[in-house]
Amino acid sequence: MRLDRILANAGLGSRPEVQRLIRAGRVRVGGEPVRDPTRHADPLAVAVDDEPLDHPTGVTVALHKPVGYVCSHTGEEGDTVYELLPATWGLRLPRPEAVGRLDRETSGLLIVTDDHALLHRLTSPKHHVTKTYLATLARPVEDDLIESFASGTLVLRGETEACRPAAVQLLDPRTAEVSLTEGRYHQVRRMFAACGNHVEALQRTAVAGCRLGDLAPGTWRDVDPAELSAA
Repeated sequence: MRLDRILANAGLGSRPEVQRLIRAGRVRVGGEPVRDPTRHADPLAVAVDDEPLDHPTGVTVALHKPVGYVCSHTGEEGDTVYELLPATWGLRLPRPEAVGRLDRETSGLLIVTDDHALLHRLTSPKHHVTKTYLATLARPVEDDLIESFASGTLVLRGETEACRPAAVQLLDPRTAEVSLTEGRYHQVRRMFAACGNHVEALQRTAVAGCRLGDLAPGTWRDVDPAELSAA
């Protein structure tokens, strides 16, 4: 790939801006200064001001979204999850995007990636990627609710097609772990509402093989591709 394109893709500026940076002698390839913007290079070998590029081969991270943040780039609805990531990532090409959305009041695992093939694989309904949530409920869970979730016959209000079977594991009478293989609008909350219960707090804890673990709210970590390889 051309050196100027590598730097522009990494969010270091427009094509003219990075070309000026290269011609100023601030870029090295394999330790050697390069002033030709058209020079082809391996992104892993490129350094600017003696610093290697940030995520030279692409971004795929797990972010712990706190309550109160929205999955939007505009900021018109309040604080956005992208404010929790490096500012230069917003200038990358392609720009990293959240895989699906968590509403303002839902916390937990959010995958952010600039790998569009991965994003499609994780969000396409035909792939049935498993997503796991921890729900704190207003009332104790009853046996018929667990059966309804697992039946594949539960129909949400305003819809006609039944939800795919979902597994529920009780951690205590009012705390349930729910695993889904689809991603309808506010699905977990609406499934519990359809069964006469109410979700007081909701956290996503896993997507495919990637788990939230002990990741602190508002922080992120790189994702090993193996964590999402089954998706």
